[in-house]
Amino acid sequence: MERVLPAPSRLYEWLRHVRTPSLGRIEEVNKELWLLLSLFSICLLLNYLVASQRLVLSFYTFPTLVSAYVYGRRHATLTAFASVLIVVLMTLQNPALLAATAPAAAWLDRWLDVTAWGSTLILTGYLMGTLYEHRSAQLRELRETYDGVLLLLRHFISKDKYTENHSYRVSVYAARIAARLDFSPARIEDVRAAALLHDIGKLEISRELLYKAARLTKEEFEQVQRHVDKGVEFLESVGGSLRRVLPIILAHHDKFDGTGYHPLRGDEIPIEARVISVADVYDALTSDRPYRKAMSPYDAKDILLKGTGTDFDPRVIDAFVEALKKGEMEVAFVQV
Repeated sequence: MERVLPAPSRLYEWLRHVRTPSLGRIEEVNKELWLLLSLFSICLLLNYLVASQRLVLSFYTFPTLVSAYVYGRRHATLTAFASVLIVVLMTLQNPALLAATAPAAAWLDRWLDVTAWGSTLILTGYLMGTLYEHRSAQLRELRETYDGVLLLLRHFISKDKYTENHSYRVSVYAARIAARLDFSPARIEDVRAAALLHDIGKLEISRELLYKAARLTKEEFEQVQRHVDKGVEFLESVGGSLRRVLPIILAHHDKFDGTGYHPLRGDEIPIEARVISVADVYDALTSDRPYRKAMSPYDAKDILLKGTGTDFDPRVIDAFVEALKKGEMEVAFVQV
């Protein structure tokens, strides 16, 4: 089932809600950590109770995993080295210690057995620690992105109510068209994020110019055009995963025949931008503006169809028409 964004007036609260599960995440981490510590305790107990030295060696993996999970690659590798060192020192003190590991093998074979085990343990610690650090970096990037989105939306919402509502509706329409094009969930989220922020550059344009009822002069139109580049420059400073959607935002006013804001045409334009272009025009046509009343959805559809192959990608128009027929091009103000 498609995830629907909340009403625009609730966007800031919704994004705060998205980030609040941190306390629940801490509880989840504690449960997992207690599980690992319990297994480590069992390992120590088995070290005294289990006769098979091979089984005891395998349980030395758990301290390494705990270090990888809590501290990362460096500590996990050091813990693995320490575990190997302990086993080697114990074996040097008591050469018969590994007899149960390979009772019929020569002394050299037993040491080869320990070497193979130790190498595997160190490699395991290194790889698990690397995965932990990679995951931590992704979480940091996600936190930075949400912080940036919160900052942008707070600024955006306080500036312009129409643009806020427009961006929200475009994000919903674009996500539904993208779903009709069989985009993956990750690509749909990129489309949604880009659509939500596609007009952020209009913060740098005066309200008088944005809402001017008369036809814009050439100079005024060029000033409005610059909102795309200004928006991308603004978002670049946010960083995080938002940088992934910058090419989409930059190209959302490019036309399929190459006559848009930039000289890109056809498949040179990111398909996510082509989706947002259709959703953007559809919402503009079906919304009240200072110089005209809103059109009906089907009148807007006729205008979009006339632009097929020139302004808009035919595949995207087909997906839009299908979504419109299914009643999906209406905004449901549902709070999540």
